[in-house]
Amino acid sequence: MPIGRSNRAPDTAGSSDPADYAAVRAAAIALLSRRDFGSVALRERLTARGFAVTAAAAVVAELQREGTVNDARYAQNYVVFHAGRGQGPVRIAAELRRKGLSQALIEGALAEGPDWAALARQVRKARFGAPPSGWPEKARQARFLQYRGFSSDHIRAATGAELDLD
Repeated sequence: MPIGRSNRAPDTAGSSDPADYAAVRAAAIALLSRRDFGSVALRERLTARGFAVTAAAAVVAELQREGTVNDARYAQNYVVFHAGRGQGPVRIAAELRRKGLSQALIEGALAEGPDWAALARQVRKARFGAPPSGWPEKARQARFLQYRGFSSDHIRAATGAELDLD
């Protein structure tokens, strides 16, 4: 049985036992050694492993003070990685909200991200090649870009579906 796991149900009251605290910290460091986590996700993972809620919260708070866990850095890395996979800002923001990050952190990370209109053009070109020839093809490509998480402004810039105001 791995260190820090328990056969008992998670304790919501918590414990002030230093051995429990050390086990929670060791489990948190083990999780962070594999990949980066936001503070909410790390706390959820630790409680899912059977650690006390208060001990998990205390360890995550300490790791945040040390700079080991940094939600702003996590959001920036998440945006860079998923933009590199061709995902747009709408989809990335929804995922970050689901992971428990604040709206201010999400907006800051997206603002520092790539040029979203250029990324939408690049993703459209990689998937479809030639620009859309007619409205049915523009609509098909727009649906694809919408699924990928691009806004309507980015989609119009990528497909050339600008409105004719004449």
